[in-house]
Amino acid sequence: MRNAAMILGVIAGLIGMIVGFFGYGFVELVDRFGEIEGLAEQVENPELIQAASILAPLLAIAGGAMALSRALVGGILLLLSAAGMYYAFGFGVFTMFPIAFAAVAGVLGLAAGKPDEPKAHF
Repeated sequence: MRNAAMILGVIAGLIGMIVGFFGYGFVELVDRFGEIEGLAEQVENPELIQAASILAPLLAIAGGAMALSRALVGGILLLLSAAGMYYAFGFGVFTMFPIAFAAVAGVLGLAAGKPDEPKAHF
């Protein structure tokens, strides 16, 4: 389960980076060159889109990397990444795979059978 969480998390982060590049770039493009009515209009909350474009893929890659050694923390980061992508970008044709991969990886990380170490997680 930990290996699957790691692989799915890293893939979700890489695909999420592509979505993030376009999200961040669109906000910057409209800020720099202005709106074109009916074609390129600014999103409601550009700061949210820009923050999520950076943080959500970062959380997915970090959560996937941590899944082998710290499955609980990695799973939480992956679920936060899926929630962030869903909140900022919605569920569409380009976001369905990174959201689904990060969510499944997060659940697998949380469901990893054995504890990470004999001590408590926190």
